[in-house]
Amino acid sequence: METTTYWTAVDAPLGRLLLTADPDGALTSLSVPGQKSARAVQDGWRHDPGPFRAAGEQLAAYFAGELGEFRLPFSTHGTEFRERVWAALDSVPYGATATYGEIAARIGATRAAVRAVGGAIGANPLLIVRPCHRVIGANGSLTGYAGGLERKVWLLTLEGVLPG
Repeated sequence: METTTYWTAVDAPLGRLLLTADPDGALTSLSVPGQKSARAVQDGWRHDPGPFRAAGEQLAAYFAGELGEFRLPFSTHGTEFRERVWAALDSVPYGATATYGEIAARIGATRAAVRAVGGAIGANPLLIVRPCHRVIGANGSLTGYAGGLERKVWLLTLEGVLPG
């Protein structure tokens, strides 16, 4: 049985964000323009800003520097490994960073799994609200970001991790 996907677009400092939600209003994706593997509006999706009211308000507060933690229902579907990695991303607090190795350790994965952890982070469907931008290289380098490195720098500067 196919379920309805709701969508809306929200203007933000990083460009026009595409948000999708399931019929219960749980956020299923947040994409930025030009993002690798970004979702695109499909035939049959229903444009309705209603389910996204809380997300829009929280994103506006975040971009204004007034919100450090999103409190929104999410509904993402990935492998068990990806879901564990994504849950670990949720535990990286505003204004802090973690390395890929630290994320691997948080989920009980071996050091050899760092590349797989990176792949799972890159597949995160909820940019910004699930803070994959807070993951950095072991040497402190700002490694890749599906939304583009310039956006990662912008987000980390907003959060006070990088000097403004």
